Amino acid sequence: QVQLVESGGGLVQAGGSLRLSCAASGRTSSTYSLAWFRQAPGKEREFVAVISRSGGSTSYVNSVKGRFTISRDNAKNTVYLQMNSLKPEDTAVYYCAASSQYSWLRNDYDTWGQGTQVTVSS
Repeated sequence: QVQLVESGGGLVQAGGSLRLSCAASGRTSSTYSLAWFRQAPGKEREFVAVISRSGGSTSYVNSVKGRFTISRDNAKNTVYLQMNSLKPEDTAVYYCAASSQYSWLRNDYDTWGQGTQVTVSS
């Protein structure tokens, strides 16, 4: 089993940037696809981005394409989410998740971090 710990959230003005990190421990993270989800107040948790075990494949929700980039460093057991041109509607708690499948479906993920808050002010 792998454990996930997110960091890097905070308060930023619209148009700014943040980089989230998710450190994995336990079983080697390279055996998992890793994804970012987010949950805004009163809303369902939604998929943001996923990266395959090797890092060779990535997928994004349409609303973040061209602004967010997911990457991973398997030597450091860490996945990143670089977020540029942030908008107030990006405000949410961001969660890192691991799955044996390359998927954008929440139910395919059985390991989650505790989340990190991202707040974008207008």
